[in-house]
Amino acid sequence: MDNQATRRRHAKPIFIYVSQTAISVFAGFALFVAVLITALIGFNLEYSGRIYPGIRLTDVDLSGKTQEEAYALVQANFNYPQDGLIIFQEADKVWAAKPAELGLTIDARTSVLAAYNIGREVNLVARLFNHAKAYFNGFNLAPIYVYDQRESQAFVGDIAATIDRPTIEAELKIVGIEVVAVPGQVGREVDVEKTLEPLEEHFRNQTNNILPLIVKETPPEILDASEQAKIARNILSAPLTIRIPNPIEGDPEPWVFEPEAIASMLTIERRNGDNGHEYQVGLQAEGLRGFLESAAIDMEQTPANARFIFNDDTRKLEVIQAAKIGRSLNVDATIQEINQKVGQAEHVVDMVLDYVNPAITDDMSGEQLGITELVSAETSYFYGSSAARIQNIQAAASNFHGLLIPPGETFSMAANMDDVSLDNGYAEALIIYGNRTIKGVGGGVCQVSTTLFRTAFFGGLPIVERHPHAYRVSYYELSAAGNVNSNLAGLDATVYVPVVDLKFINDTPYWLLMETYLNPTARSLTWKFYSTSDGRSVDWETTGLRNKQEPPEPLYQENTDLEKGEIKQVDWAAEGADVTVYRTVYRYDEVYFRDEFNTYYMPWRAVYEYGPGTKLPKD
Repeated sequence: MDNQATRRRHAKPIFIYVSQTAISVFAGFALFVAVLITALIGFNLEYSGRIYPGIRLTDVDLSGKTQEEAYALVQANFNYPQDGLIIFQEADKVWAAKPAELGLTIDARTSVLAAYNIGREVNLVARLFNHAKAYFNGFNLAPIYVYDQRESQAFVGDIAATIDRPTIEAELKIVGIEVVAVPGQVGREVDVEKTLEPLEEHFRNQTNNILPLIVKETPPEILDASEQAKIARNILSAPLTIRIPNPIEGDPEPWVFEPEAIASMLTIERRNGDNGHEYQVGLQAEGLRGFLESAAIDMEQTPANARFIFNDDTRKLEVIQAAKIGRSLNVDATIQEINQKVGQAEHVVDMVLDYVNPAITDDMSGEQLGITELVSAETSYFYGSSAARIQNIQAAASNFHGLLIPPGETFSMAANMDDVSLDNGYAEALIIYGNRTIKGVGGGVCQVSTTLFRTAFFGGLPIVERHPHAYRVSYYELSAAGNVNSNLAGLDATVYVPVVDLKFINDTPYWLLMETYLNPTARSLTWKFYSTSDGRSVDWETTGLRNKQEPPEPLYQENTDLEKGEIKQVDWAAEGADVTVYRTVYRYDEVYFRDEFNTYYMPWRAVYEYGPGTKLPKD
């Protein structure tokens, strides 16, 4: 306690000394700031709504002016747009315009507003700085002009309308069947953009000046067309006959064009010849093309390979359909030939035909093609099929009987079928469409695609595209005895031209001959492949039906076309399942390749239709 008392007794107090001089300086500074603020307030009040002193627009003093006063002053002093003069000249012709007529105007409002805003900045420091600068040095602003180039372009464009003229080549005119020569003309065109290039600089300097019009001249390329006129007259001197060389039975008669018709197609085109530009007289290509393309339809003949069957007894090929040499009209070459002939004053012209030989002709042998034996054959059955369905199977299968597949080709079933239509011998039968079994043209075609798939499958050929059916169809699992063989599930294939296809590759070095045989009595379709064995064989196995799913409950739908009490089944239930088929292809006991085919069959419900007022069965 004594020590603390001692420390308190010896502690020195802290004093703050304020001198009279410091008080005087502080008071003086405060007085200066107060006077400055008072002066600024008074200055701003004095120039409220007016431009601050020392502010000029070029040489026009706007100090102390209201915006309206300054606007009138600017309008009165900056009159170059109205008083200036720009002269455009071409040869001995001149066109005068004021800058205002060429799109130049003084933006007095914006110029005055820019002057008025000097010293009224938001930033106080900037405001004081600008006040000081205006007072001591003055502010000299540039006036704001607006240049609308569209006005000057329109003005010179109007001048150009009196000067411009097109280049006219010496030409030949056809009047009726008469040929008239027309002289050429030098073209002239004012280059508006280049003419106006110096204008902006004159506007900046506010100078008057003479601007020469920049005019481009384009002389005609052809001065004399007398030789071409002579050719045109020769063309129109007689009828023109166009004919088919070496005509065959059924070909049209020659076509004869009278001079009046020729005149409507006559064309005189400019081209660059050995002696410079000249006219070439001929018949209009597009006019001839329309006629020739129409005529070509009657002359078109697609090349077709001979079709054969393999005689199992003689082991020789027998022709069942002769080969056809392809023939087509070469439209472009025929147009060229016609124009060449008429240019030589000839009036009978043969069409130009292209001939294409088929790859396989009637005289080819099995040894030449590598077709020496049966390499694969499969049969499918369709007991219970309607007459319409059998008709469709026959129509589709006939497309492939005797057809040849070259080595290395990817065969498309869809590409080798004709259109599935009533006109091509197909009938209406049940098809799968949009998750429903409905009546449509071509029902039963999938019996053909399924049989082809199995023939390629067991023939060991690579399958590159195959689509199963949406649900299990009993036709594709029938045995020869008419029983359902579930081991055939997963070996079906559907085709819906042109979206859904079946494709496989003939990866052998030999041609492949296909034969199809329909037996309506036995309700069977047999597909055969003839070629030469390259030692391949096939092992396969199936998982059988897995993950089976019961079909959904039947669906009943009212059909106003049915009588009361009438019930009609239009779709049939099918069990859903998964199945995978594995295949191993060998060549001379060595594995060539392996593949697998996965199929998911949807559970399919029965669908019934009933007439209005029908009482449905409880079960």
